[in-house]
Amino acid sequence: MNKSTMRLAAGATAAAAALTLAACSSAEETGSDSSAAAVEDKGALAMGFATSEIQIWNDQLEIMRPIIEDAGYEFLTDDPQLDINRQVSSWQAWVNRGDVKAIMGYPVSTDSMVPVTEQATDAGIPVLGYLLSWEGVSAATVVDSYQGGYDLAVNAAEELAEDLGADASITVAALGTRDEEFGARAMDGLSEGFASVMPNATITELAASTREEGYNATNNQLTADPDTHVWLGASNDSMLGVYQALLDSGVAADDPDYYVASRDATNEVLDYIKVPDSIWHTSIVVPAQALAEANAQLLIDAAEGKDVEDVFVDSVFVTAENADEFYVSE
Repeated sequence: MNKSTMRLAAGATAAAAALTLAACSSAEETGSDSSAAAVEDKGALAMGFATSEIQIWNDQLEIMRPIIEDAGYEFLTDDPQLDINRQVSSWQAWVNRGDVKAIMGYPVSTDSMVPVTEQATDAGIPVLGYLLSWEGVSAATVVDSYQGGYDLAVNAAEELAEDLGADASITVAALGTRDEEFGARAMDGLSEGFASVMPNATITELAASTREEGYNATNNQLTADPDTHVWLGASNDSMLGVYQALLDSGVAADDPDYYVASRDATNEVLDYIKVPDSIWHTSIVVPAQALAEANAQLLIDAAEGKDVEDVFVDSVFVTAENADEFYVSE
């Protein structure tokens, strides 16, 4: 593998369990004894992702929880299930509680979060972004999604060019979404990175963000072009669907003619990468631990009135050789 594009990651291996994303509920708000004490002492901090279907987001929440509770705050989360109205309602409820000191999240739609962000700001509650920024956001945890996609695709193309030649005409399926700037830039990176090495490749974009969408998109693509052997993803969730669909179509887990790679990697992905001669060659990831620590520190600093600014977290390539370093404890 050509490792010239690899970047070193900030942060260490995650050491917290990945559990189901908790809904914002009365049970959560009462919480454990430590959470109750936190309400009396410092109040609450809230983190709102767009859905619980993204495993790396769940991993981060469980890593963040003890950090935030040890700092003396209750930790609130929700699961809007990609419904922007539910997400706005959750954030409004956090603002109206009266004890929330900072809110952070990844919106279903940034434009739709501007009014509730303004409400939070007017109430003296700083709002922080995860990967995205919008009007009213004080700072964000930032990952260069374009560079991640670009590096992943360049690495894949360089490996494939060694066997096929840089002038080979092949079809590459690139899975992701363009609903937000973060995803759109990742897709641009995938396409432009691959084309920079193998300019005659045909890049076919498939819209998918979940496992189910990835599975269905793969079956449709195999029907349209059975010779699609290269599959690159802007996230691991859709690529898990790709992987299963390929296996269900008769592709062996170690078929040398297939190449799968993605941004992000959960424990399940790491298991597949470690299969001898796996079709899932690599992932480029920002470790959940590094992201969670950055998120938690931004929330705590903002809640305590400190000046905050964007925190940039770098990526690292994961292969069979180093996959063990990136498991999240279960």
